[in-house]
Amino acid sequence: MTTYFTADSHFGHASVLRMSGRPFASIQEHDEALVAAWNSVVGPRDEVWHLGDFALGASPERCASLFRRLRGRKILVRGNHDRKRVTDLPWHEQHDLVSRRIEGQRIVMCHYPMRAWPGAWRESVHFFGHTHGSLPDTSQSCDVGVDRWSYAPVTLGQIRERLAATPEIPEERRLGQQGEDDDAEG
Repeated sequence: MTTYFTADSHFGHASVLRMSGRPFASIQEHDEALVAAWNSVVGPRDEVWHLGDFALGASPERCASLFRRLRGRKILVRGNHDRKRVTDLPWHEQHDLVSRRIEGQRIVMCHYPMRAWPGAWRESVHFFGHTHGSLPDTSQSCDVGVDRWSYAPVTLGQIRERLAATPEIPEERRLGQQGEDDDAEG
């Protein structure tokens, strides 16, 4: 089993084509390309953390149809556009903010980018979406949205490579805080 991360698929959201400069002629072409990109890397036994904004503007039936076509065990970290048509889908889990150890790495996941997060002083990393690639990564935080990753989910290994190549440290560490208020990891 491989664990993948993604965000901001915006299935059914025609305005995202213009808003994010996505190179598709129609939302139908967009949706089909994102399903193909997802299924080209994710296998049936893999796990995918979707960090919000799965769909917007698609009917509940269209959301369910797209969801069924996507491989893997899917977990949702809710975004600002994830309404009932999305939250009613058969996600394995749903969260607003979650901290998990995956492949030995503590990861704090939220749809929104954070300037500081629990464990930042203890080498935890933060994955987010929402900004559609407009917010630069740091050495410990990364936008996992489709706009940054060729429209496909990515592995922790791929993200680690990007983090290692990003010299900018998180703001919390730049400010010289000692982490006294940092939550202890369990």
